Amino acid sequence: MIKTGPERAPTLILAHGAGAGSHSPFLETISKKLAERDIACIRFEFPYMQKTQSDGKKRPPDRIPKLETSFRNVFTQTEDVPLFIGGKSLGGRVASHLADELNAAGLICLGYPFHPLAKPERTRVAHLKFLQTPTLIVQGERDRFGSKTEIKNYPLSEKIRIVWSPDGDHDLKPRKASGRTHSQNLEDCADEIALFINSRCQVISS
Repeated sequence: MIKTGPERAPTLILAHGAGAGSHSPFLETISKKLAERDIACIRFEFPYMQKTQSDGKKRPPDRIPKLETSFRNVFTQTEDVPLFIGGKSLGGRVASHLADELNAAGLICLGYPFHPLAKPERTRVAHLKFLQTPTLIVQGERDRFGSKTEIKNYPLSEKIRIVWSPDGDHDLKPRKASGRTHSQNLEDCADEIALFINSRCQVISS
C-alpha cells in the first residue's frame, strides 16, 4: 500500500483501474493534489496487478468477488479516521459494491464504467439505484464508458451526485479544441473531491 498526505487526516482509499496500477499518472496526480488539500490517499494493487508487476505479464482483472475481498482487506487495515472509498474506473466500480456494506463515510468514483466499452446495452447500474452511501462521481462528458448523453436516463440513487468534467474522456482529458486542458480538469476534480470530503466530515462530526 502507498499512503500520501497528512497523518490523521480524512482518508480516501483509491483503487486503480483495469489496465493501470496504483502508480498510474492519473492516480499519482490526484493523490498529490489531494495531499495539497489536506486529504490523505491510500493506493494499493489488486491481486492480478500484483502478479503483473511481479512477472511483467499482462492479465485481465480478477472477478469482482476477489477484487472486493482485496478492497475489504485494505479497508479493515486502515486507521480510524473519516474513511472514504473509491477509485478510477474498475476501482470505483468495486468500491461502489462495498460502500454500504463497509459503512464508508462516502464513495468517490472517477470515470465510472457505466457499461463495457462499445456495449452501452450492458449497463452496470442495477446496484447504483439502491445505493445509500453519499456518492460523488466525476465523469468526463465524452467518457466512452458512460457519456453525459447516456447517463441522463439511468435510474440512479438520489445519494449520487455526478460532476461533469468539461469535454473530458475516460481520464478526464479534453480535446485541444475545447479550450480546456487536462491539468484544469484534474485540478477541478481534486477541488470537487475535497469539497465532498470536507462536507461529509462536517456532517459526521456534527
